[in-house]
Amino acid sequence: MDRSKQTAKARKWFETLRDRICAEFEAIEREAGSDAGFAYKKWDRETEDGSEGGGGVQGLMKGKVFEKVGVNVSTVSGAFSPQFASQVNGASEEHPDFTATGISLVAHMANPHVPAVHMNTRFLTTQTAWFGGGADLNPPLPYEEDTEAFHARLRAACHAHNPTYYDRFSKWADEYFYIPHRGVHRGVGGIFYDHLECGDDVEFDRHFAFTRDVGEAFLDIYPQLVRKRMNEIWNEDEKRQQLEWRGRYAEFNLVYDRGTLFGLKTGGNIDAILMSLPPEATWS
Repeated sequence: MDRSKQTAKARKWFETLRDRICAEFEAIEREAGSDAGFAYKKWDRETEDGSEGGGGVQGLMKGKVFEKVGVNVSTVSGAFSPQFASQVNGASEEHPDFTATGISLVAHMANPHVPAVHMNTRFLTTQTAWFGGGADLNPPLPYEEDTEAFHARLRAACHAHNPTYYDRFSKWADEYFYIPHRGVHRGVGGIFYDHLECGDDVEFDRHFAFTRDVGEAFLDIYPQLVRKRMNEIWNEDEKRQQLEWRGRYAEFNLVYDRGTLFGLKTGGNIDAILMSLPPEATWS
């Protein structure tokens, strides 16, 4: 088992998935009569001792359909702080070293009838190694048929690998994407999984295949939903609902999101970490 080769293999996939997603989103902008495209910004992770810490590329587009969409890929390594190491699977104060590679995407849409969305998949190594990730739909104005279509596609991806995955991971998403102080869920769910451990090459291949299929499922279903709703007529009351919902989304990401905490605790790029925040939001 060569962890560095596994990380490189996962990284290559995440970068390929990013390129395909960004191309599809730009194609949607063209269909809407917009010439918007992604701008890419490379960043390097700063370490306290000046050692190589990796980095990533932040992709950002602001267009006619996608009011703000970020697609980031990063590969970082180093050592967790003693206080944070005990909170990470396979790490400890005595063994704080880690490597992480992944893709993270958040899209906030101009039309309130088009659902916002979040997707990320990642591969981490400490004293062990595992895959995690998922995707969840966040519509300001939910449509039952859109919710069912999104879940059906993820359900199919899960069932192709393990008949228990969808029930387990959709329940995990419902529990995770919840705002306790508001008593509401962030959206209409999806799947969330973590700690699919890779004790050997066989387990790596199996969990990597599942993670790839999660990415393929997202790339298949989400553009369908965007194209279905992007020409809907909306009114000021619906826009108000969208902006208030975005406030709830921001609260979750700033207070509860583990990815935000991981990025901040590991010296990640602040702009990339906070790209999930909406371009505009209101609180009543």
